[in-house]
Amino acid sequence: MNLGILMKHKNLLLFLLAIAIAAGGIAWWAMPKKLSSEERYAMASVERGSIMQTVSANGTLNPVVLVSVGSQVSGIVKALHVDFNDRVKAGQILLELDPTLLKAQLKQSEANVASAQAALQLAKANEARTRDLYAKEYVTRQDLDTAVQALDSAKAQLELAVAQVARDRTNLDYSVIRSPVSGVVVSRVVDVGQTVAASFQAPVLFTIAKDLSQMQIDTSYAEADVGNIKVGQPASFHVDAFPNRNFSGVVRQVRLNPTTVQNVVTYDVVITVENPDQVLLPGMTAYVNIVTAQRKDALLVPNAALRFRPAANPVKQGAGEGKAEGKSGGAKDKGDTAQRGAVYLLENDQPTAVRITIGITDGHMTELLSGDLKEGDKLIVADRQPDASGAGQQRGGPRFF
Repeated sequence: MNLGILMKHKNLLLFLLAIAIAAGGIAWWAMPKKLSSEERYAMASVERGSIMQTVSANGTLNPVVLVSVGSQVSGIVKALHVDFNDRVKAGQILLELDPTLLKAQLKQSEANVASAQAALQLAKANEARTRDLYAKEYVTRQDLDTAVQALDSAKAQLELAVAQVARDRTNLDYSVIRSPVSGVVVSRVVDVGQTVAASFQAPVLFTIAKDLSQMQIDTSYAEADVGNIKVGQPASFHVDAFPNRNFSGVVRQVRLNPTTVQNVVTYDVVITVENPDQVLLPGMTAYVNIVTAQRKDALLVPNAALRFRPAANPVKQGAGEGKAEGKSGGAKDKGDTAQRGAVYLLENDQPTAVRITIGITDGHMTELLSGDLKEGDKLIVADRQPDASGAGQQRGGPRFF
């Protein structure tokens, strides 16, 4: 009986021992393995190459010259001679208004001229007759003055009637709408039979683009970016109609008039675009990148290396005092604002900080202006085994100090 109990206890102990060994093995397997420094850190090299800094915004393609054609007289549209996309020449007839009322008004004015001429003839005869009678002292000086005044009034009435004829004849000419420029009709807002009312302002009937081979992009840039934008800088853009095709342009104007929306200040930037094949159409949305700075044969460090911070942060003594080895150019362009930062090398299996001065960036790489680095140096860009505090992970952006 005692032997059976002992055997049961022995089997239980063996089972518990097996469970303990299995749990220990699982715990050991789950424990993080200590990596060597080269295995623990992701590295990237200091490179030499070209870099380009750009600022981006959306804009709208527009013709350089866009003329709105209106009417100075009212009337019913009698005939349309052009339509959308038609090419027109300067002076070509676009539209005719019904001239019936304008012709009637012109005839009335011409009749007023004839009446004024007759009145003038009578006033001249009366003035001459009164002057003769006054010389013979048959009439008073007042009678002569009255006759002279009537003659002057008749002359003025004739001039007024002639001016009204000229006005009515001009209005009749305005019933035929002609193109002021050569170009392409991009908009038509009237049809035959429609009444055009020009009581307070000239209504727009057509919109004509003078030359679609010359376009411009009207875009807005935030005040933080506009300081780097200068006339003559190159720009590239694409449109949704041709997503795989890049187009180029040049900054023509940075307009001084600001626009403020919800405390955000922007400035209009106009970019000139060549459109020889006329595939770019008015109103297209353009996604623009303006090149604000570029360097050739520069030393470049990855932005990820500028964001990296290890748990311990030793600083290499004396680092960053000299110029970057082999840096081309030496002097920076006027207006550049250098910033300071730090990157990390592995020395004696420990991250060691190197202070550097940096220039322009394209979002992936940053120009190295000075610092104790050379082409090919390996920089730490990430920690594959960060501690619990999160140190060693990349932050949101390059850190400068």
